[in-house]
Amino acid sequence: MNFKKLEEHRYVLIALLVAGAFFMEHLDATVIATALPQMAQSFGTTAIALSTGMSAYMLTLAVFIPMSGWIADRFGARTVFGLAITIFTSASILCGLSNGIWGFTAARILQGIGGAMMVPVGRLVVLRNTDKKDLINAIAYITWPALVAPILGPPLGGFITTYASWRWIFFLNVPIGLLGIVLTALLVPNHRSADRNPLDGFGFVLSGLSCVSLMYGLDFMGQQQIAWAKVGVLWSFSIMCAVGAVLHARRHPYPVIDLSALRVPTFAAVIFGGSLFRMAIGTAPFLLPMMFQIGFGMSAFTSGLLVLALFAGNLGMKTVTTPVLRRFGFRNVLIVNGVLVAASFLAYNFLTATSPKLLIAVVLFCGGLFRSMQFTSLATIAFAEVPQPLMSGANSLMSMVMQLTLGMGVAIGAVLLHASLWLRGAGGTPELWDFRIAFFGAGAIALAGAVRAYWLPREAGAEVSGHKPA
Repeated sequence: MNFKKLEEHRYVLIALLVAGAFFMEHLDATVIATALPQMAQSFGTTAIALSTGMSAYMLTLAVFIPMSGWIADRFGARTVFGLAITIFTSASILCGLSNGIWGFTAARILQGIGGAMMVPVGRLVVLRNTDKKDLINAIAYITWPALVAPILGPPLGGFITTYASWRWIFFLNVPIGLLGIVLTALLVPNHRSADRNPLDGFGFVLSGLSCVSLMYGLDFMGQQQIAWAKVGVLWSFSIMCAVGAVLHARRHPYPVIDLSALRVPTFAAVIFGGSLFRMAIGTAPFLLPMMFQIGFGMSAFTSGLLVLALFAGNLGMKTVTTPVLRRFGFRNVLIVNGVLVAASFLAYNFLTATSPKLLIAVVLFCGGLFRSMQFTSLATIAFAEVPQPLMSGANSLMSMVMQLTLGMGVAIGAVLLHASLWLRGAGGTPELWDFRIAFFGAGAIALAGAVRAYWLPREAGAEVSGHKPA
């Protein structure tokens, strides 16, 4: 065995390990949606009441992600990542063994604590163990779970629930988790910071309150009848706490949310422009199945199969991302491909109930190609020019922003539908025209994200992409 060659490609093994952990976490966030009716029957409650477990998981993620950087610096990345997988896997077993709503909710909160450390610390492990020239390939591995899981989760959950039991949704995490624990011990160095900075408790409370209020408001936004008064109160409180957290971070010597990396132009571009893109693509897994079933009259099974074409497009782009970025550079790709992402949303408006299913699948496949390229490009250039001392804080900030903006996709999709209904003076179930308005709005948001990349310098991320500007 060529150990030297194996050591050269160690970053690939680490990236695959982290990608597997990410997939387990992202899938668990979406897969139980279709299993809620059967779970509610097992617990003797309603599916609506059981949605508390889903909300508790997302809220726990939002609260504890800001702490992940400080914990990794204090105790070491390998220790924390391995512990996170252990907590997540143990909580999965408890979820599968639950027999009541409160036990299930408590297990989901524990799972959220594991996920809050697993995702950002996993990305930090990859960033610290990958050379600049290999960063695109490594990031490509760890970004596909965020694209694939929201699409693959609902049909997979429906399949497991129909042909086995909802409990297997959680038990399937056990072999993946055990393998992840072993590989973490073998592959991941235990880097830790030499500085023993104290925990910024007040900043943690402010950021936690802001994130919880925002996510709880998003939960109301995704409901059939939006409680605007509650959303307004929650979001006002969230903004107030966020402003307080930013002011506190600018004065504190060791803030839990370090904003220093925002002085790096490429990182700032991804935080602001990339957030618009992530919000836009988050609407697709919500709007497309609804349009196919409500607007086109398709069955849930047919709808799910068509949406899987997005998944195929995501995978199809992985092999060409590196050469495209090397040929054209980050700036050009983010602008042109961002416009193509926006165009793919507009293309959905030309689909009808009589469109051949093959044509629908091709349109969705192309949309998957473009969004995969954009997602990987943004995730790579975000850290391409961030200096190593700022990497931990930048990673925690990026993880928190990604979690919030991806979660906003469903809420934005719901708001766009409600806006169309309001403009038409209609109510109740949305019609095909309402979905067209919603996709037009999502495309406009994606286009705004692409425009932000125009202000990047032409040589942005050149050390990572290998692109040589003319």
